[in-house]
Amino acid sequence: MKRQELPCAVVVEDDDGIRSLISAVLQHAGLRVVAVANGMDGIEAVREHDPVIVTVDIRMPGIDGFETTRRIRELSAALVIVLSAHVADADEFESLKAGADRYIPKPFRPRELRAIVDARLRELDCA
Repeated sequence: MKRQELPCAVVVEDDDGIRSLISAVLQHAGLRVVAVANGMDGIEAVREHDPVIVTVDIRMPGIDGFETTRRIRELSAALVIVLSAHVADADEFESLKAGADRYIPKPFRPRELRAIVDARLRELDCA
């Protein structure tokens, strides 16, 4: 009997510590995680792995999170969560306009992220 593969999440975050924390939260939720440090690698990871959830930072080297989100949205119907240390209404507005489903300011509460992920997995009947 073939073991069913876990649903995938892609984490796009340039800070190593935050990338590890987000990855741990998603892995504990039962997701296979692909973590990358910039927008271009994130877009490629979405194209290659067909995730159900994607997290994106806004301020990254290369293309920013807004453009990354726009390009991911062209490829995928995944739940896109923007996590940003820049807590400005304009950033939240631009994130949602670019195609994000949720905006969470940093520092974020891991339980809040986990609750959003669990709700999405229930919607998809993956939980």
